[in-house]
Amino acid sequence: MPSVERDAAGRGRAPRRLQRRARAAGPCSSAWRTWFDNRRAAIDRRISNHLKLLKSRLQPHSRLLESVEYSLGDGGKRVRPVLVLEACRVCGGDEEAAWPAALAIECVHAFSLIHDDLPAMDNDDLRRGKPTNHKVFGEALAMLAGDWLLSHAFELLSSDEVDQRVAPALARTLAEGTRDMIVGQGADIAGQQQPSDPALVRFIHRNKTARLIETACRLGALAADAPAARVEALGTYGHHLGLAFQIRDDLLDAAGSTDRAGKRVAKDVAAAKQTYPAAFGLEQSQRLAAAEVAAAVAALVPFGSRADRLRALARYVLRRDR
Repeated sequence: MPSVERDAAGRGRAPRRLQRRARAAGPCSSAWRTWFDNRRAAIDRRISNHLKLLKSRLQPHSRLLESVEYSLGDGGKRVRPVLVLEACRVCGGDEEAAWPAALAIECVHAFSLIHDDLPAMDNDDLRRGKPTNHKVFGEALAMLAGDWLLSHAFELLSSDEVDQRVAPALARTLAEGTRDMIVGQGADIAGQQQPSDPALVRFIHRNKTARLIETACRLGALAADAPAARVEALGTYGHHLGLAFQIRDDLLDAAGSTDRAGKRVAKDVAAAKQTYPAAFGLEQSQRLAAAEVAAAVAALVPFGSRADRLRALARYVLRRDR
């Protein structure tokens, strides 16, 4: 993976050649923004249609599917399924081949958010500007909705729509990424109310957030049946993108607004969580996020201009305000 240099004080920075490359890439264009919004809308439609199909097949013995739909069908940034679809395209694959994996990883992401918000975890009452799942459906049904979403993710990858040549690799990759995300969440809980530890912060962020974003990129490449070197290159991109994403999340919690973020902010400080601002300070955290974006962009060199949208997505992550 492209390295992130550190100065004599141990502060991270991108190698100068990567800093120049990131600056040369420029800001996200309006054309890219339109493309990204269209991708999100297409994913919203797929999820809506999938949920309608499920509801037509399953008997309504409880409000379980309503709880699932409340969180899965609630928009959001849809970064992970966008990455699956775009990684597949960059590798020359057929988009239709990537849709089961795109829906599956969004199911895993929705499961993680429902459980993260529970009183036993982060105890949040606001997500994407509306009450969290357990505030609407109760803790028991929220837990079951998360469980259902996780199991359904692997049901999607075992469907007849998935090329059986790549299905085992897709399932294994998603399982490993989900496992590491849960490991990171466990470390996050264990680290609360403890002195800030830079090494622990990096471990938590690498697993809790970066691994699932890396997984999204790998899933797209695998769906395209891409060579191993291309899968690895996109995995490296996703790793650094995921770290930048979580550092930015930490910064938004430390200095953002609840109205803009659509969720409660300043909660990490209140819980004494292991975060980049706590370990490195706000300004150094911003530099570290930029260094990770530069490293992500560098990993895309083998793909040439075909990966320009992924480069723009990395810049979007650095500038997002929610």
